[in-house]
Amino acid sequence: MAGKTVKRAFTYRFHPTPAQAAELSRTFGCVRLVCDKALAARTRAWYQRRERVNCNATPAVLTAWKRTGELSFLTEVSSVPLQQTLRHLQGAFAGFFAGRARSPRFTSRKKSRASAEYTPSAFRYRHGRLTPAKRADPLDTVWSRPLPEGARPSTVTVSRDGAGRWFVSPLCEDTVHADPAPREVVGVDAGITCLVTLSTGEKVTNPRHERADRARLAKAQRELARKAEGSANRDRARKKAARVHARISDRRRDFLHKLTTRLVRENQVVVIEDLTVRTMVKNGKLARAISDAEWRELRSMLEYKCDWRGRELVVVDRFLPSTRLCSAADCGYVNGKMALNVREWTCARCGAVHDRDVNAARNLEAAGLAAVACGAGVRPQRESSRTGRPAVKQEGRGATRDGALAPSRR
Repeated sequence: MAGKTVKRAFTYRFHPTPAQAAELSRTFGCVRLVCDKALAARTRAWYQRRERVNCNATPAVLTAWKRTGELSFLTEVSSVPLQQTLRHLQGAFAGFFAGRARSPRFTSRKKSRASAEYTPSAFRYRHGRLTPAKRADPLDTVWSRPLPEGARPSTVTVSRDGAGRWFVSPLCEDTVHADPAPREVVGVDAGITCLVTLSTGEKVTNPRHERADRARLAKAQRELARKAEGSANRDRARKKAARVHARISDRRRDFLHKLTTRLVRENQVVVIEDLTVRTMVKNGKLARAISDAEWRELRSMLEYKCDWRGRELVVVDRFLPSTRLCSAADCGYVNGKMALNVREWTCARCGAVHDRDVNAARNLEAAGLAAVACGAGVRPQRESSRTGRPAVKQEGRGATRDGALAPSRR
């Protein structure tokens, strides 16, 4: 079966020599400095003169900075990562003015991850050996898996996380071979105790990776709090706490990858709910558990994996009462408000006993099937104030086939 050609980044660990580490750290610092100075210049131009600085003017400004005595050290590192950070800043402003993202912010010296991006003119890749600009010796890369055959990286990103681990990410074209298309449709209800509940009745337990390492993380953070600012001991304690955070995030990401890959391979249509995670984490009692579940990352993985493998991802309106709506055939009764500790409820009309999460997943599946069959969304059912019965189901918004909200919801 023919596959789809996609741009794919492959991430590998590498172990730099002291000279390489010093060179790359200097590059990271210059990238941060150029990004912040360019952001300050563009912000100042807008607020003082109402002038928008486009991407063609910033490279000239970078050249002028290099000619000054104060910033002449910028010539000591490769110019390509500096130019790339200006391009990324331009993309961030474009997304902000288009209403897709918030305004760009200044970076911090203490941010957890530093990175620099190289284009083909600034690195050499031959026979499995990757050499960035300004260096004669290749990086000692741990090739944990091979790159696609005949791959020619279009960009290479070198990064260092808060735990002091070094990574290199070549971006290559890869062919994703689509699996045989199944006919199954599955509704996926996200939760906390069970990370996901499927419309088939299967429940996937939430591993709660943050809770499992909570004691270790708390001890590392207490040790960090006791160290003096700016001391070598504090830097070592900070890296120790960062390693615990890295362990949690790595295990969480690995679990989500395995789960989403299985869902996409086994089903032709995957139906999820449009959850507003940013709003939900404002609940002080549930914020930690919601953040540990990483629902937004789950949806993101489903989006691009469905696109790669030719599957459909349907996102249902968050206002559909999937938990309170009876999923029995020809019923449609909407129960009243239920507390979170109510895990089962009985339909007052047909007498069916529902598991809260399984019922929600089945209603999501039904809404997704309606969107696929009719090409339109399903509005939530609301009870009539006069009859106490659910209102007639209306079409026009709710579930969308491409994973985006209908225009009326934006």
